[in-house]
Amino acid sequence: MASVVVVEDDLHIRQAVARVLADMGHDATSSGTALGGLEAIVQGRPDLVLLDLGLPDLDGSELLKMIRAVSKVPVIVITARSEDAEVVRTLDSGADDYLVKPFTTAQLGARVRAVLRRVGETPTRDLVRVGDLEIDPRARTASLEGLPLELSPKEFDLLLCLARRAGEVVTKREMLAEVWREPYGGSERTVDVHLSWLRRKMGERASEPRYLHTVFGVGIRLVAPES
Repeated sequence: MASVVVVEDDLHIRQAVARVLADMGHDATSSGTALGGLEAIVQGRPDLVLLDLGLPDLDGSELLKMIRAVSKVPVIVITARSEDAEVVRTLDSGADDYLVKPFTTAQLGARVRAVLRRVGETPTRDLVRVGDLEIDPRARTASLEGLPLELSPKEFDLLLCLARRAGEVVTKREMLAEVWREPYGGSERTVDVHLSWLRRKMGERASEPRYLHTVFGVGIRLVAPES
């Protein structure tokens, strides 16, 4: 089962799409506005988004840009706009597929299955392991050397963000975008404070790192300790 957010202003289409998803065994959340859909995506972290472009409060193409600024969630655009230029522009802006209205339930089901298959069905639910650190994104639990880590929601999100990119240097701006949903603002001091708390709970210090290594002037790299 995948979690899906449907952003569509037409109530009848929204209900019909939700029924198709339910029949496929998926959990659907829907919104009739762009801002309501963005909130559902940020808070719910779905496996897939179905996005209409003709929304009452904000054009769907603008919402797509906002989604891409904070998430890599697959997006299928469902719209009446069939012009080639619009299709190309939307796909280039980050959509994973484009379905023109009117469409059949069979077509919609096939597109959903294809996109979920390409991304591995529910990738966010796989365990993330780095050395003796283990994170379960679905249960939102983490353990180190077999012992549970008591983390706040933001500490957990920060650790997961770094662990999913283990070995890479993640900048504070990237952490603000992914964890705090502030791609264009926010204080890097917030990141520093949460990193300090996270280090303490993992039993290490910035001066004596084990997993969380500072790359000065760039960001943080999470790696397993050397044997």
